[in-house]
Amino acid sequence: MHGEQTGERTDGQTDERTVLKITGTDRVKFLQDLVTNDITGPDNALIYAALLSPQGKYLFDFFLFKQGDAVFLDAESDIAAPLAQRLNLYKLRADVVIEASDLLVSRGLGTPPDGALPDPRHPALGWRFYDPQPGSEPIIDWAEIRVAHVIPQTGVELIANETYILEAGFERLNGVDFRKGCYVGQEVTARMKHKTELRKGLTQVVLDGSAPAGAAIMCDGKAIGQLHSVAGNHAIAYVRFDRTGADMTADGIKLRLA
Repeated sequence: MHGEQTGERTDGQTDERTVLKITGTDRVKFLQDLVTNDITGPDNALIYAALLSPQGKYLFDFFLFKQGDAVFLDAESDIAAPLAQRLNLYKLRADVVIEASDLLVSRGLGTPPDGALPDPRHPALGWRFYDPQPGSEPIIDWAEIRVAHVIPQTGVELIANETYILEAGFERLNGVDFRKGCYVGQEVTARMKHKTELRKGLTQVVLDGSAPAGAAIMCDGKAIGQLHSVAGNHAIAYVRFDRTGADMTADGIKLRLA
């Protein structure tokens, strides 16, 4: 098996994953009524989704797949415990059990091992593999791949109680289904979908030098956004699209939309 359990985050922290196991007769309906994507499809299909606040703001993002009598949920380890706690708050009398599993997450590019599942966000992200045994893979610059394709990262571009998922590109990343019916935060998300145009969101920018993640993006003396993940002279930025222009800078470095 080829893969890796961890990847480097743009803030230097390790992207460790925890896989939760969700069982009980109500498991599929329970999740279907909560998350942004449709999980009623076939088993062993990897689904990217989020759990939102009632106000429509991002709280957690994760992958889901069904296998046998369980749904497995793959999330960053930092958010796994609060995510499980949040799900348990919604459980009420539903026949649902949420517990840790023994699965480890490997991911890679190129030829996948048997049973690996394609990352649903973008083909450039390769495959993910779930198994109790750890895998190994040559180091891959996942940050560079994310920046090249504007793939937001938990806790970096995706900020709990701040981010709106459509501004973060969830429709392009196959992370939201507009036909599935109600879920937590659905009304706000649907209203944003039917706007003529999003005024703010994530995009790729090209820097004329080096600027740090977190730097404010200025244009005509006004703050119009912020740099997030940086890879070389490219970065993911959150900007006000209606205020961008030819004189944008970050930390004194000129930049432009890619």
